[in-house]
Amino acid sequence: MTMVERKTRAHQISATRGQIRHAAERLFAERGVVAVSNRQISDAAGQGNNTAVGYHFGSKVELVRAIAREHAEPIERSRAQRLAEVRESADVRDWVACLVRPVTEHLAALGVPSWYARFGAQVMTDPTLRHVMVKEALTTPALRGIVDGLHRCLPDLPLDVRTERAEFSTQLIVHICADRERALARRAPTPRADWHDTATGLIDAITGIWLAEVTPARGGSQGAPAPRRSDSGRHEYGQ
Repeated sequence: MTMVERKTRAHQISATRGQIRHAAERLFAERGVVAVSNRQISDAAGQGNNTAVGYHFGSKVELVRAIAREHAEPIERSRAQRLAEVRESADVRDWVACLVRPVTEHLAALGVPSWYARFGAQVMTDPTLRHVMVKEALTTPALRGIVDGLHRCLPDLPLDVRTERAEFSTQLIVHICADRERALARRAPTPRADWHDTATGLIDAITGIWLAEVTPARGGSQGAPAPRRSDSGRHEYGQ
């Protein structure tokens, strides 16, 4: 095979993989991952071969991973830029903005309709696939730096409270974005005019969550104090 033929073949493979990723993202977003078969993905991608998904990605899990990675990369670049801008800030709101705005800016750039937010919501609620989304999108170097900055602002927050509020933050970002994306696709009314204002509302709410008072648990225990440095293996929007 000549160099030109190899380049042509590589381009064809890349294009086919892209068609499969985009078809799968839409179907997963609309129907859920479990409800969609590889045959349906191949058909939606215009592939006559029903084994195309297995040939190009190996498994549905690896296909989900490829979709998550495709979107995680531009979001990570945006987070890295914001991290450099607020690195010394002691304001919780600055760090929350670093979590939220790269996601909403990416969704705005995708246009209407888009499927990534709904895809993310479907994957994050699937116990067998959540770890894929967490690894590809929620444990990146810039995100770890942002989470460490957030923790420095709240050094005395008990570990169990930190974990709980991290989950609140994750759920708000994932599902508010998915709800807005769904409404836009249906041309339905939305609470906020655009993605920028949606981010502002999320930042307001999540900042309030992190700064809220901690009510002692029954019996007077407030849980273990937070460690001075977070475990780099558990950064999921604030853990």
